[in-house]
Amino acid sequence: MNRIEILFAALATAGLFSAGLAQAADTPAGAASPATPQAWAGKMLDPTQNASAFKDPAAFQQWSNAMMNPATSMAMMQQGMDPNTAIRMLSGMMNPAAMQNYMQFSDPNVAMKWMAAGIDPRFATALVSQGINPSAYLNMMQAPMSPQMMNMGTQMLNPGMYGNWMGAPMNPAAMNAMMAPMNPNTYMGWMGTGMNPNTYGPWGQMMAMPGAPAGAMPAIDPAMLMKMLQMMPTPAAPQPAK
Repeated sequence: MNRIEILFAALATAGLFSAGLAQAADTPAGAASPATPQAWAGKMLDPTQNASAFKDPAAFQQWSNAMMNPATSMAMMQQGMDPNTAIRMLSGMMNPAAMQNYMQFSDPNVAMKWMAAGIDPRFATALVSQGINPSAYLNMMQAPMSPQMMNMGTQMLNPGMYGNWMGAPMNPAAMNAMMAPMNPNTYMGWMGTGMNPNTYGPWGQMMAMPGAPAGAMPAIDPAMLMKMLQMMPTPAAPQPAK
Protein backbone atom coordinates (compact mmCIF):
# COMPACT_ATOMS: atom_id res chain seq x y z
CA MET A 1 0.00 0.00 0.00
CA ASN A 2 1.23 3.49 -0.73
CA ARG A 3 2.74 5.34 2.22
CA ILE A 4 0.39 8.28 1.69
CA GLU A 5 -2.63 5.99 1.93
CA ILE A 6 -1.29 4.44 5.14
CA LEU A 7 -0.65 7.91 6.54
CA PHE A 8 -4.13 9.23 5.92
CA ALA A 9 -5.68 6.02 7.23
CA ALA A 10 -3.71 6.46 10.44
CA LEU A 11 -4.73 10.11 10.68
CA ALA A 12 -8.38 9.21 10.19
CA THR A 13 -8.29 6.53 12.89
CA ALA A 14 -6.46 8.77 15.36
CA GLY A 15 -8.75 11.70 14.66
CA LEU A 16 -11.91 9.67 15.15
CA PHE A 17 -10.62 8.16 18.36
CA SER A 18 -9.48 11.43 19.94
CA ALA A 19 -12.62 13.27 18.88
CA GLY A 20 -14.80 10.50 20.28
CA LEU A 21 -13.03 10.76 23.63
CA ALA A 22 -13.40 14.54 23.63
CA GLN A 23 -17.09 14.33 22.84
CA ALA A 24 -17.67 11.76 25.57
CA ALA A 25 -15.95 14.05 28.06
CA ASP A 26 -17.90 17.13 26.98
CA THR A 27 -21.34 15.48 26.75
CA PRO A 28 -23.54 16.37 29.74
CA ALA A 29 -24.96 13.56 31.81
CA GLY A 30 -28.53 14.37 30.83
CA ALA A 31 -29.72 16.59 28.02
CA ALA A 32 -32.47 18.96 28.98
CA SER A 33 -35.77 18.15 27.32
CA PRO A 34 -38.84 20.40 26.96
CA ALA A 35 -41.28 20.17 29.85
CA THR A 36 -44.52 21.23 28.12
CA PRO A 37 -46.24 20.38 24.81
CA GLN A 38 -45.78 24.01 23.73
CA ALA A 39 -42.04 23.78 24.37
CA TRP A 40 -41.84 20.51 22.40
CA ALA A 41 -43.69 22.11 19.50
CA GLY A 42 -41.36 25.12 19.55
CA LYS A 43 -38.30 22.86 19.47
CA MET A 44 -39.63 20.68 16.66
CA LEU A 45 -40.44 23.74 14.55
CA ASP A 46 -37.00 25.27 15.04
CA PRO A 47 -34.61 24.38 12.16
CA THR A 48 -31.61 24.98 14.39
CA GLN A 49 -32.49 22.19 16.85
CA ASN A 50 -35.33 20.06 15.45
CA ALA A 51 -32.98 17.19 14.55
CA SER A 52 -31.79 16.69 18.13
CA ALA A 53 -34.40 13.98 18.77
CA PHE A 54 -32.86 11.76 16.09
CA LYS A 55 -29.20 12.03 17.11
CA ASP A 56 -29.53 10.16 20.39
CA PRO A 57 -31.76 7.17 21.19
CA ALA A 58 -32.44 8.56 24.67
CA ALA A 59 -33.64 11.85 23.18
CA PHE A 60 -35.72 9.94 20.63
CA GLN A 61 -37.39 8.02 23.43
CA GLN A 62 -38.40 11.30 25.10
CA TRP A 63 -39.60 12.70 21.76
CA SER A 64 -41.72 9.64 20.97
CA ASN A 65 -43.24 9.77 24.44
CA ALA A 66 -44.13 13.44 23.90
CA MET A 67 -45.65 12.68 20.49
CA MET A 68 -47.89 10.05 22.07
CA ASN A 69 -49.52 12.96 23.88
CA PRO A 70 -52.12 14.56 21.57
CA ALA A 71 -51.50 17.89 23.28
CA THR A 72 -48.11 18.05 21.54
CA SER A 73 -49.66 17.64 18.09
CA MET A 74 -52.31 20.22 18.90
CA ALA A 75 -49.64 22.63 20.12
CA MET A 76 -47.78 22.20 16.81
CA MET A 77 -50.98 22.86 14.86
CA GLN A 78 -51.74 25.86 17.03
CA GLN A 79 -48.30 27.33 16.38
CA GLY A 80 -48.65 26.53 12.68
CA MET A 81 -51.63 28.86 12.52
CA ASP A 82 -49.48 31.73 13.77
CA PRO A 83 -47.59 33.63 11.00
CA ASN A 84 -44.80 34.37 13.46
CA THR A 85 -43.98 30.64 13.47
CA ALA A 86 -43.39 30.71 9.71
CA ILE A 87 -41.19 33.78 10.08
CA ARG A 88 -39.12 32.11 12.81
CA MET A 89 -38.70 29.00 10.68
CA LEU A 90 -37.60 31.07 7.69
CA SER A 91 -35.07 32.93 9.81
CA GLY A 92 -33.88 29.67 11.35
CA MET A 93 -33.23 28.08 7.96
CA MET A 94 -30.95 31.00 7.09
CA ASN A 95 -29.14 30.67 10.43
CA PRO A 96 -25.72 28.95 10.20
CA ALA A 97 -26.74 26.95 13.28
CA ALA A 98 -29.14 25.03 11.01
CA MET A 99 -26.13 23.69 9.11
CA GLN A 100 -24.54 22.47 12.32
CA ASN A 101 -27.86 20.94 13.34
CA TYR A 102 -27.91 18.60 10.33
CA MET A 103 -24.19 18.15 9.68
CA GLN A 104 -23.86 16.49 13.09
CA PHE A 105 -25.46 13.42 11.52
CA SER A 106 -22.09 12.81 9.84
CA ASP A 107 -20.64 12.10 13.30
CA PRO A 108 -19.92 8.35 13.45
CA ASN A 109 -20.77 8.40 17.15
CA VAL A 110 -24.42 9.00 16.18
CA ALA A 111 -24.46 5.79 14.15
CA MET A 112 -22.71 3.93 16.95
CA LYS A 113 -25.35 5.08 19.47
CA TRP A 114 -28.16 3.82 17.25
CA MET A 115 -26.39 0.51 16.63
CA ALA A 116 -26.02 0.05 20.37
CA ALA A 117 -29.68 0.98 20.92
CA GLY A 118 -30.76 -1.56 18.30
CA ILE A 119 -29.37 -4.41 20.37
CA ASP A 120 -30.35 -2.94 23.75
CA PRO A 121 -33.58 -4.59 24.99
CA ARG A 122 -34.25 -1.64 27.30
CA PHE A 123 -34.64 0.71 24.33
CA ALA A 124 -37.08 -1.61 22.57
CA THR A 125 -39.00 -2.21 25.81
CA ALA A 126 -39.35 1.51 26.41
CA LEU A 127 -40.79 2.11 22.94
CA VAL A 128 -43.13 -0.87 23.16
CA SER A 129 -44.38 0.24 26.57
CA GLN A 130 -45.25 3.63 25.10
CA GLY A 131 -47.19 1.97 22.29
CA ILE A 132 -49.27 -0.26 24.57
CA ASN A 133 -49.97 2.37 27.23
CA PRO A 134 -53.79 2.56 27.52
CA SER A 135 -53.74 6.12 28.87
CA ALA A 136 -52.14 7.33 25.64
CA TYR A 137 -55.02 6.00 23.54
CA LEU A 138 -57.55 7.31 26.05
CA ASN A 139 -56.06 10.79 25.68
CA MET A 140 -56.31 10.52 21.90
CA MET A 141 -59.95 9.49 22.11
CA GLN A 142 -60.70 12.47 24.34
CA ALA A 143 -58.64 14.91 22.24
CA PRO A 144 -61.50 16.04 19.92
CA MET A 145 -63.41 17.31 22.95
CA SER A 146 -60.47 18.98 24.66
CA PRO A 147 -60.58 22.80 25.08
CA GLN A 148 -57.34 23.07 23.11
CA MET A 149 -58.88 21.37 20.08
CA MET A 150 -62.07 23.40 20.37
CA ASN A 151 -59.99 26.58 20.52
CA MET A 152 -58.26 25.66 17.25
CA GLY A 153 -61.61 25.08 15.62
CA THR A 154 -62.84 28.51 16.66
CA GLN A 155 -59.61 30.06 15.42
CA MET A 156 -60.57 29.02 11.90
CA LEU A 157 -63.62 31.28 12.25
CA ASN A 158 -61.67 34.17 13.71
CA PRO A 159 -61.13 36.99 11.17
CA GLY A 160 -58.19 38.20 13.22
CA MET A 161 -56.16 35.13 12.25
CA TYR A 162 -56.52 35.89 8.55
CA GLY A 163 -55.74 39.53 9.26
CA ASN A 164 -52.50 38.45 10.95
CA TRP A 165 -51.49 36.45 7.88
CA MET A 166 -52.30 39.34 5.57
CA GLY A 167 -50.25 41.73 7.69
CA ALA A 168 -47.35 39.29 8.16
CA PRO A 169 -45.30 40.52 5.15
CA MET A 170 -45.13 43.97 6.75
CA ASN A 171 -44.03 42.58 10.08
CA PRO A 172 -40.55 43.90 11.03
CA ALA A 173 -39.41 40.34 11.72
CA ALA A 174 -40.55 39.28 8.25
CA MET A 175 -38.79 42.26 6.69
CA ASN A 176 -35.57 41.33 8.48
CA ALA A 177 -35.87 37.74 7.24
CA MET A 178 -36.42 38.88 3.65
CA MET A 179 -33.46 41.28 3.85
CA ALA A 180 -31.13 38.62 5.28
CA PRO A 181 -30.07 37.30 1.81
CA MET A 182 -28.84 40.82 1.00
CA ASN A 183 -26.73 41.02 4.15
CA PRO A 184 -23.06 40.05 3.60
CA ASN A 185 -22.81 38.95 7.22
CA THR A 186 -25.23 36.13 6.42
CA TYR A 187 -22.81 34.59 3.94
CA MET A 188 -19.81 35.28 6.16
CA GLY A 189 -21.56 33.40 8.95
CA TRP A 190 -22.23 30.43 6.67
CA MET A 191 -18.63 30.44 5.45
CA GLY A 192 -17.36 30.54 9.02
CA THR A 193 -19.61 27.65 9.98
CA GLY A 194 -18.52 25.66 6.94
CA MET A 195 -14.84 26.11 7.88
CA ASN A 196 -15.39 25.38 11.57
CA PRO A 197 -14.11 21.84 12.36
CA ASN A 198 -16.71 21.47 15.13
CA THR A 199 -19.44 21.55 12.48
CA TYR A 200 -18.39 18.13 11.19
CA GLY A 201 -17.65 16.39 14.48
CA PRO A 202 -14.68 14.00 14.44
CA TRP A 203 -14.30 14.39 10.66
CA GLY A 204 -13.57 18.07 11.13
CA GLN A 205 -11.29 17.50 14.10
CA MET A 206 -8.91 15.59 11.83
CA MET A 207 -8.29 18.81 9.92
CA ALA A 208 -7.73 21.01 13.00
CA MET A 209 -4.11 22.12 13.30
CA PRO A 210 -2.78 21.56 16.83
CA GLY A 211 -2.26 24.84 18.67
CA ALA A 212 -4.04 26.90 16.00
CA PRO A 213 -5.83 30.01 17.30
CA ALA A 214 -9.61 30.00 17.52
CA GLY A 215 -11.25 30.88 14.21
CA ALA A 216 -8.20 29.98 12.10
CA MET A 217 -8.73 28.11 8.85
CA PRO A 218 -8.37 24.37 9.51
CA ALA A 219 -5.38 22.66 7.95
CA ILE A 220 -3.18 19.62 8.47
CA ASP A 221 0.16 20.35 10.13
CA PRO A 222 2.79 19.69 7.41
CA ALA A 223 5.54 19.09 9.99
CA MET A 224 3.52 16.26 11.52
CA LEU A 225 2.99 14.75 8.07
CA MET A 226 6.71 14.81 7.31
CA LYS A 227 7.59 13.18 10.63
CA MET A 228 5.09 10.38 10.05
CA LEU A 229 6.31 9.85 6.50
CA GLN A 230 9.90 9.53 7.70
CA MET A 231 8.88 6.94 10.30
CA MET A 232 7.21 4.69 7.74
CA PRO A 233 9.29 1.87 6.28
CA THR A 234 10.32 2.19 2.68
CA PRO A 235 9.46 -0.84 0.55
CA ALA A 236 12.47 -2.62 -0.88
CA ALA A 237 13.20 -1.98 -4.52
CA PRO A 238 12.52 -4.99 -6.78
CA GLN A 239 15.61 -6.92 -7.77
CA PRO A 240 16.31 -7.21 -11.48
CA ALA A 241 15.72 -10.65 -12.92
CA LYS A 242 18.83 -12.61 -13.66
